[in-house]
Amino acid sequence: MKNVVIGGTGTVGSLVVNELLARKEEVRVVTRSAEKAKALPAGVEGVVADLTDPTTLDAVFANAQHVFMANPVGMTETHEGLLAVNFAKAHNVKRFVYLSVHHMDQAVHIPHFGSKLPIETALKSVGLTHTILRPNNFYQNDAWMKDALTQYGVYGMPIGDIGCSRVDARDIAELAVLAMTHNGHENKTYNVVGPQLWNGAATAEIWGSKLGKKVSYVGNDLDAWEKSAASMMPAFMVYDMKIMFRFFQEKGLKGTDADLSLLTKLLGHAPRSFGDFVNETVQAWK
Repeated sequence: MKNVVIGGTGTVGSLVVNELLARKEEVRVVTRSAEKAKALPAGVEGVVADLTDPTTLDAVFANAQHVFMANPVGMTETHEGLLAVNFAKAHNVKRFVYLSVHHMDQAVHIPHFGSKLPIETALKSVGLTHTILRPNNFYQNDAWMKDALTQYGVYGMPIGDIGCSRVDARDIAELAVLAMTHNGHENKTYNVVGPQLWNGAATAEIWGSKLGKKVSYVGNDLDAWEKSAASMMPAFMVYDMKIMFRFFQEKGLKGTDADLSLLTKLLGHAPRSFGDFVNETVQAWK
């Protein structure tokens, strides 16, 4: 039984790979990079392929039973996802777990939110047995803030003053593997959220408490963030993320008590807390 992980070298995908290996499952990881394929963990089959090139995809889905897909943010995200859905259907994949995004349907004007809507729709319309995961903002995104936090005492991710029900990527990966390998998740859509709402100021405060220094939130100026991000991301992504952060600042990205209760039941434990994640991360940085 072959489990295929599309996006298996990314933040969530790599954790899905680790979860599958821990459960003694066969794993095939799809990557565009031959170097990344060589660096995969022992026991993982690497396939070099490109979701924009259908001539490479039969090797991805051959003998595949279960598929997890996390597409990177990009201008071809929808096309890549639709090709994967079609090839999965053609190869009689039994379960397809798709990483979408929380409240995608309420913010389809955000490019990398709206790009996921056709993929979700296609999974349903072609009749693939599927599970759609809609996670909130990842705790692990704060790794990008390491230098700003440790060297300058600032937190600049512009998540705003309302807050997001941020979640640990390990909980996302755990739920993904349960959906891939266990019955009971067929044709379900799950919101994957953390146990608490976190805004910019509270996030800065907890980082400061664990680092033992004052950390200030400096993220609400989106124009300033855009100028800074322009040196680190392509222009399309900066624009996309700015729209997303404006949505966060105006609306937040909130889970519900029902979301949290269901996730706790599915995982068999409470979702990991942001405080624990920050403490673990600070210890690792030391």
